[in-house]
Amino acid sequence: MNSQIFSALAEPNRLDIVDLLLEGPLPVGEIAKKLELNQPQTSKHLRVLCEAGLVDVQAKANRRIYKLRPEPLQELDTWLDSYRKLWETRMDRLDDYLNVLQGKKPLN
Repeated sequence: MNSQIFSALAEPNRLDIVDLLLEGPLPVGEIAKKLELNQPQTSKHLRVLCEAGLVDVQAKANRRIYKLRPEPLQELDTWLDSYRKLWETRMDRLDDYLNVLQGKKPLN
């Protein structure tokens, strides 16, 4: 698992940018406007997201259009899947225990 992804997503403004790009590609100026950030600050966040592989940039005339790359998020989802299974098992056991406490299920 690429730790750069976690580092990039740990910053709230960058996470907001990723959420915004889920809707589709946007130019840096529009991202800045929607998130009420200044453009240089937005560009720095986008650079970090690019370096982590989370977004791609495409130059169109004098504009830079940013779009989300799904592959790193799929990699993150795959990594998290093992933890989901662990927690589902624990939650199932907790549910069983609560049912025993409430008298809905006999103790095994």
